[in-house]
Amino acid sequence: MMGDGDDRPECHNGEAAAGPGSKDIFVQLVISFGLGISAFVAFCILRPRWKTLYAARRRHSDPQIALPVLPDSFLGWIPALYRVTEEQVLASAGLDAFVFLSFFKMSLRLFATMLFFAVTVLWPIHKTFDAGDTTTTGKSPTEVDLASLEHILVDSKPKDERWSYLWAYLVFTWFFSFLTIYFMNSETIKVIKIRQDYLGTQSTITDRTFRLTGIPQDIRSEEKIKEFVENLEIGHVRSVTLCRNWAEIDGLMAQRLIILRKLEEAWSAYHAQQPIVESRTGGEQPGEGDDTAQGDQDGDEESQENGGLLASDSLRNFTGRKRPKVRLRFGFLRLRNRKIDALDYYEEKLRRLDEKIRDARRKEYTPTDTAFVTMDSIAACQMAVQATVDPRPGQLLSKPAPAPSDVIWKNTYAPRYKRRIQSWTVTIFITLLSMIWLAPVAALAQLLSLCNIEKISSSLAATLEEHEITRAFVQTGLPTLVVSLLNVLVPYLYDYLSNIQGMVSQGDVELSTISKNFFFIFFNIFVVYAISGSAALADFWEIIRDSLSDTQTIAKRIAESIQNLNNFYLNFIMLQGFGLFPFKLLQFGSISLYSIYRMGAKTPRDFAELVQPSLFNYGFYLPTALLVFILCLVYSILPGAHIVLLLGVCYFGLGYFVYKYQLLYSMDQPQHATGGAWAIICGRIIVGLVAFQVIMIAFLVLQTAFEKAAFIAPLVVLTFWYNIYSRRRYTPLTRFIALRSIKRASDPGLEGNPGRDPNQAQQQTRLARRMSTVDEDKEKGMKFVNPNLIAPLEQPWIYEDPPPLLYESSTDSNTESVSGNDVSRAPSGQNDSNGLGSVSSSFSLGDTHVWRDNGDDNV
Repeated sequence: MMGDGDDRPECHNGEAAAGPGSKDIFVQLVISFGLGISAFVAFCILRPRWKTLYAARRRHSDPQIALPVLPDSFLGWIPALYRVTEEQVLASAGLDAFVFLSFFKMSLRLFATMLFFAVTVLWPIHKTFDAGDTTTTGKSPTEVDLASLEHILVDSKPKDERWSYLWAYLVFTWFFSFLTIYFMNSETIKVIKIRQDYLGTQSTITDRTFRLTGIPQDIRSEEKIKEFVENLEIGHVRSVTLCRNWAEIDGLMAQRLIILRKLEEAWSAYHAQQPIVESRTGGEQPGEGDDTAQGDQDGDEESQENGGLLASDSLRNFTGRKRPKVRLRFGFLRLRNRKIDALDYYEEKLRRLDEKIRDARRKEYTPTDTAFVTMDSIAACQMAVQATVDPRPGQLLSKPAPAPSDVIWKNTYAPRYKRRIQSWTVTIFITLLSMIWLAPVAALAQLLSLCNIEKISSSLAATLEEHEITRAFVQTGLPTLVVSLLNVLVPYLYDYLSNIQGMVSQGDVELSTISKNFFFIFFNIFVVYAISGSAALADFWEIIRDSLSDTQTIAKRIAESIQNLNNFYLNFIMLQGFGLFPFKLLQFGSISLYSIYRMGAKTPRDFAELVQPSLFNYGFYLPTALLVFILCLVYSILPGAHIVLLLGVCYFGLGYFVYKYQLLYSMDQPQHATGGAWAIICGRIIVGLVAFQVIMIAFLVLQTAFEKAAFIAPLVVLTFWYNIYSRRRYTPLTRFIALRSIKRASDPGLEGNPGRDPNQAQQQTRLARRMSTVDEDKEKGMKFVNPNLIAPLEQPWIYEDPPPLLYESSTDSNTESVSGNDVSRAPSGQNDSNGLGSVSSSFSLGDTHVWRDNGDDNV
């Protein structure tokens, strides 16, 4: 084994010597603190100066949001942020942010409790146990590898003392498991209560709408669906939106977006030119090539455009500017080409697309088997969602509806078989990708041991032996940095895969991203890394083959790998907490990309999008936190547990503050999942508990303490039973709203005082928040209508301010053809705070920019 006094690795029987030691931990601590402190100081300096980035959400949010203004002093924002209550988080950021931060608070309390017992009970046991053995003198508990530990257990201590030591492992495995379940159960009850109170006291169109799928052909019309639902006698239907095959109109709007951007870029290029001074008396301004004779024509074209895109006063400064050109290819194999005026070309294309869009909006489209049904009350909607509507399998299935701005409309009319094929294709691809990841992750794990490095490059191993700091960086810092880089980059791939999987809402996409990223992190960074980190890469498949044929080999490999990788995971938690959390607070990625996007920005729309708040994606951050939770749980009893748990407390404490600041002040989260991530969190905690218990069984089996390992086996069964029990008991309350949670005007307290304002009584029952929730603010005036059917066609954004907005009168008739009856007819010009889905989000500038259509043929 490698210790502080002996830098030479001892390789025997083809096994890799233990990896990083205490020197490596110190080097990683210095690196992490160096990165973290520099990023934190930079954030404290830049925060009051760059409020468009670090206070972007508060600047763009409703001013009624009850959030305190943070001081501009260097550290004064920290206590002000600490004083922000859970009720303020709930009121200003919503249920998803509340659930996310609740996980960090629960983990902080849990590991602080475990740390107390690890310091007061386990640490003295480990010190007493290790003190009498000469092979471990001068080494920290985390440096005792499994081979020396087995030797100590079998030979160096009396039998009674060895047994008492192993009984401590057994007792604390049960105790920490029950402690984890207790904290998780208590937090689940709290989350459910707050979720029910929160959703039961608000009234949004989402709360009153359910999604009906599997609609038979004979009732695929708005009138028949309304009649069918009302015949169920659960309430009155307010509106019905039957999804239709809107592929044509969606495709036209996508083309229009591209042409609009190109036209704006052409105008930006035109504006960027310096005016050319012309002398009309002495001749024409010299031109270049074929453009010489274009001057008079340009002047005529400019005069014609005065009544269209730009006012005549605005064009006076552009006299003599050269108009941008676009090269068109045509003819056989597009071999011929010609340059034409870009402004005229894109303007004409936009005009023709607008005509096609107006015609397409008046068409009748083929109905699909999906509809959004809005009831007159939340209770009626919940009864429809929680009931079995039709006795035929797969028909007329009722499901909770996503928020209107969350709907992915192109997937609402996609055939069910197509979405299933997409889902299965993505699942198979992720399975194959996980197998492909085995090779690079296993190769990366070889850097943890000089024995494995020596097999690959003896000269490199000899150099590392001579330079202790370099060796510490290569063995610990480099693998930890690469693993952390994978945690940053891989989620983007899985986010893309989730988006093409065919889900109907962005909330479902985000929950799917959380699951996919956690699977990658847990399987590759924990399981594969643990197996491959204790052996050479050539022996990796041999270890897997032997493990499948001999259960004792499995136990031995698991116990050895977990013990040998103790310091690596310590360094991983240190880098994630002390090193990378401050960089997340600094939003280093946004700052880096801003300069790139700034160089590529050409139009006023591009510059307006640069100052929009960054998006907070839970799928990027939650899986890593869940992995750290599992690591702290797994190492909570082994030697050095107090160090791991202390780092866990620091990680979740720092993470709570960093994410609290981002969710409240600097980043936006448009998804509307109503706290659905909590069920995923609880499921992954159960996975961590089972891994913790299995590893402790393997550890005791390796010490031939079979009877103590057998006493842990019922704990695994009990954990699985609790998982089934909690799903049956709690999962429905994390998906639906209980009927008793819905606040009505007839509730006790209102009946006794008929003259009392119902809104005032409802306000007092709410969770110390303002009159409307953040979801109510987002969904004011929204309707379940494909935004491409009603979105006003916007003019090009040429100047600093967005163009004025006009609406066409034909929207009424168009909406009638979509809905088919009065119950779902959206008024023309309805634009409210919907953001018009994914289309308008790229066109909005704060709260001032809305869609429009000028209603004529000239853009």
